[in-house]
Amino acid sequence: MIELGVSRVRIIGIGCHPGQLTAESRAAIASCDYIIAADKGPGDPLLALRRAICADVGVELVAVADPPRDRDDPADYDGAVLDWHDARAAAYDSVILDRPGTVGFLVWGDPAFYDSTIRVVERLRLEYDVLPGVSALSLLAARHRVVLHEVGRPVLVTTGRRLVAEVAAGHDNLVVMLDGRLQAADLDGDWDIWWGANLGSPHEELVAGRLGDVVSSIRQARERARDADGWVMDTYLLRRRR
Repeated sequence: MIELGVSRVRIIGIGCHPGQLTAESRAAIASCDYIIAADKGPGDPLLALRRAICADVGVELVAVADPPRDRDDPADYDGAVLDWHDARAAAYDSVILDRPGTVGFLVWGDPAFYDSTIRVVERLRLEYDVLPGVSALSLLAARHRVVLHEVGRPVLVTTGRRLVAEVAAGHDNLVVMLDGRLQAADLDGDWDIWWGANLGSPHEELVAGRLGDVVSSIRQARERARDADGWVMDTYLLRRRR
């Protein structure tokens, strides 16, 4: 591992589209000697967006091949994620060893919500700071003009993989991220949904209504977003009707 003090890391939230880059985050990028970004293969659209941000600010981007991860619902999900974090840290470590200085990582949305960058950087044993970004949760609420929680009640933020279990546990007001299979479509009961994909992009998609009435519209909107941007990142608020 790198010895403490040789390099410094800045974890920078960049929002959900380059137009949402805050002045604070832009200044943080400019303060870096270079940016490290995961390269997930040919035509990676999110890497291209990071390159565009770095080019605009005038900072070099160093692409690092992203280690493979077992995404087929492994029996030990947590173990598979930890192994992936270790592999990512090792790949970044090898770059930083050769290039001491201030290195940045650009995090889509906000580093606090379902992103691994902070956990990976902790493995490097380097000094680091974190800059917030405009999150998909904030954008979802703004686009649909809703408050994520009802008066005096909580909201649970979870993933599609855990949605069914969380509903079974009694949660009835949830923000769901990372749900490529639209698990909400399989829920029993009467629910309202406020859904958005690729929020903040020129091709963002929004659908809202009674869940049973709008599932097909959501599936169609997901395909439009994928065709337009080359990826789909969707988030939704799900609330049981009372």
